[in-house]
Amino acid sequence: MSKVALITGVTGQDGSYLAEFLLQKNYKVHGIIRRSSSFNTSRLNKIYQDTSTKHKNFFLHYGDMIDYISLSNVIAKIKPDEIYNLAAQSHVKVSFDMPYYTAMTNGVGTLNILEIIRTLNLKTKFYQASTSELYGNNLSKLSEKTPFKPVSPYGVSKHYAFEMTKIYRESYGMFCSNGILFNHESPRRGETFVTKKIVDGLKRIKQGKIKQISLGNLNAKRDWGHAKDYVEAQWLILQSKKPDDFVISTGKKYSIRDFIKKVCKHLDMKIKFKGYGLNEKIIDLNGKIIIKIDKKFFRPLEVPSLLGDSSKAKKILKWRPKYSLDDLILDMINS
Repeated sequence: MSKVALITGVTGQDGSYLAEFLLQKNYKVHGIIRRSSSFNTSRLNKIYQDTSTKHKNFFLHYGDMIDYISLSNVIAKIKPDEIYNLAAQSHVKVSFDMPYYTAMTNGVGTLNILEIIRTLNLKTKFYQASTSELYGNNLSKLSEKTPFKPVSPYGVSKHYAFEMTKIYRESYGMFCSNGILFNHESPRRGETFVTKKIVDGLKRIKQGKIKQISLGNLNAKRDWGHAKDYVEAQWLILQSKKPDDFVISTGKKYSIRDFIKKVCKHLDMKIKFKGYGLNEKIIDLNGKIIIKIDKKFFRPLEVPSLLGDSSKAKKILKWRPKYSLDDLILDMINS
């Protein structure tokens, strides 16, 4: 008998890859989407175009993370074996502009699902999508034992969700696990995220469609992986014998400056860095500015570096990332 999974945030980067992954494993997959006047399901096109008819096991429901009743109705109806809570206001910079919405969606939304599972007395396994932003300005290699000190409304909202997941696990004996995922990208990344902005921007500059793009802190360092690897880790976390919390990362970090260099290398674009700080510019061999620095893209509190230690996931889950950073960049370029 097929397992039944429910994915919140199914129209996002991770949600769409996870839905495809679970369908390939013969799950019946349900996703929650918000009611909107326009469709926002383009990332799910591959499912509906699947000639193997996997899409016949895929179902969408209207709901919202801050609407307890809509969530409860869906969960009570389908009684999922597994819930993957991927829905979030996930942009760190936006969280400073919309702290209340971020807190309600990411924090209270998670609590809503946990409480619904508890009150319905379901045996559902629950996965909470957590984040490396929990660690804030900690420059060490980050593991499950590293203390959290978030420095953004996004990080704080995710910290609340993380702790509530642990509380429900320890207080009620529920199968609730956190995946502390470090930065992971793909061709399906949202346009406002820096990796997508860099890849698409440089492609368009090379094609002559635009002249330049603007970025923020080029010195920020991140541990970047591919979303395809990371959704497999999410599934493995719920297949583990007991609920727990796991860091998922590549264990390698690169600066945004490094990322730009790699993208330009794969696009065969010759560039030079000129100047420092807010006056730094990236120019082509003709001296034209193709990337400039704009202070509006800096966070009120910057996180200079994030590097994960996924030794626990490698040991217990037998998880290993398959994509290198260059593999990821080429996938984004060739999409």
